[in-house]
Amino acid sequence: MRLTSVAFSALLCFTALAPALNASEPKGRDAGQLYADFCSGCHGAQLEGGKGPSLIWPAAKPKQSDDAIVKVILQGRPRLGMPGFARAINNAEAHALVVYLHEVATHRLDPAPGPDGALPVGPQTSAVERYRIESVAEGLDVPWSLSFLPDGRILVTERVGRLRIIDHGKLLEAPVENVPQTVVHDESGLFSVVASPDFARDPWVYLSFADPGEGDRTMLKIVRARLRGNRLVDQQTVFAVPREQYQHGYVLYGGRLVFSGPYLYFSVGERGMEEHTTGQAQNVTVPNGKIHRVFWDGTIPPDNPFAKRPGSFASIWAYGVRNPQGLALDRKTGVLWESEHGPRGGDELNAIERGKNYGWPIATFGMNYDGTPVSAKTHQAGMQDPVLHWTPSIAPSELEVYTGDRFPRWKNSLFLGTLATQKLLRITTDGKRITGAEEVFKGLGRIRDIKIGPDGLIYLAIESIGRLGRVARLVPVEDGR
Repeated sequence: MRLTSVAFSALLCFTALAPALNASEPKGRDAGQLYADFCSGCHGAQLEGGKGPSLIWPAAKPKQSDDAIVKVILQGRPRLGMPGFARAINNAEAHALVVYLHEVATHRLDPAPGPDGALPVGPQTSAVERYRIESVAEGLDVPWSLSFLPDGRILVTERVGRLRIIDHGKLLEAPVENVPQTVVHDESGLFSVVASPDFARDPWVYLSFADPGEGDRTMLKIVRARLRGNRLVDQQTVFAVPREQYQHGYVLYGGRLVFSGPYLYFSVGERGMEEHTTGQAQNVTVPNGKIHRVFWDGTIPPDNPFAKRPGSFASIWAYGVRNPQGLALDRKTGVLWESEHGPRGGDELNAIERGKNYGWPIATFGMNYDGTPVSAKTHQAGMQDPVLHWTPSIAPSELEVYTGDRFPRWKNSLFLGTLATQKLLRITTDGKRITGAEEVFKGLGRIRDIKIGPDGLIYLAIESIGRLGRVARLVPVEDGR
């Protein structure tokens, strides 16, 4: 489908640079309550307007950045009859209030999907390509990750701790044996599977998962093992931390893996949220909230940015990320793309560079889940701004650059799946610059993974709500068919 101008504007919510505000201000109050107390009398309970104008954005939104809207909230527009609220609302609260306005307005214009439905029948149309959606395999319990083997078989992880094989369209009943023990609770489970680029010669399979510690302590762990028949053997640890450093809770693991030449890049989430936010994303002595780079066997490249700094965690490649759910390498340009969940709003697309700081939690476009501010800053000198950000949250998942030949007009596009909005997005780029975007489809389930098959088709791991999920693929529709 083609995006309307309204949906396109909502999709491309580019970074607006806010002033460096005072981070020492109190945490603040719930933004929804602030709106009800100070704004609803003029602008309506649901932003529909009244004495003041409608705030249903982006249709009624003036061409203002988020920091400009913050300024209006605090200073008002006395000539237009709007008072300023600087004495009643602090800077951080004003930023959270802007997040709330984006949430309500976007949900009015683009409601969240309900329970996902059946795959559509017949040809579908995007901005530049026609395609069909075909089921490849059904009956998977939260399919999280896909990886193709040289013989055409597909490895699939189920978050409940199973590794499955799809053998030329048939989901084998027996799971792969000897998969590591995994904590399955809330967001924890078995995450990524990636076959080694050298699998045909030496059949290594890499897995990331929530490793159990004492009590409710867990941590992301990455191992590799050889696939022999239907069993993993010769298991080796690629990434782990001492068990006494495992953390409480079952959220924000990261866990994506991508190969680039002799290197393996992987993501580790911050592992804490709300009042349990660890703040460790800014601490280069710990792995949390980071993008890492190692050799295939887990050893450290000597030119990593912190490899020679005493006390630093040597595998760190970049830092200051929250919950990185997608990693994709554009092999044409060399850009390493990363997608991450913000808290409530502030989801990000980042171009990851060596040694750079991506801001969490010092600078963010989101707010806490309880409606209170995370920070008064959306930008901080010396930290990288997101290339794109989304408020309200779309919950971005995996990324993939299309390199196949079956969809020539999608060549080199960046595909992004989402969980909350159940969308497949296509983003066009020029190096690190975004040039356009479209919504390919919506409402078929939570897209956990995207992979380009050896046949040039686009394969998707789709989690269904309240029932088992599937692997599906996009197939081109020829003219006249």
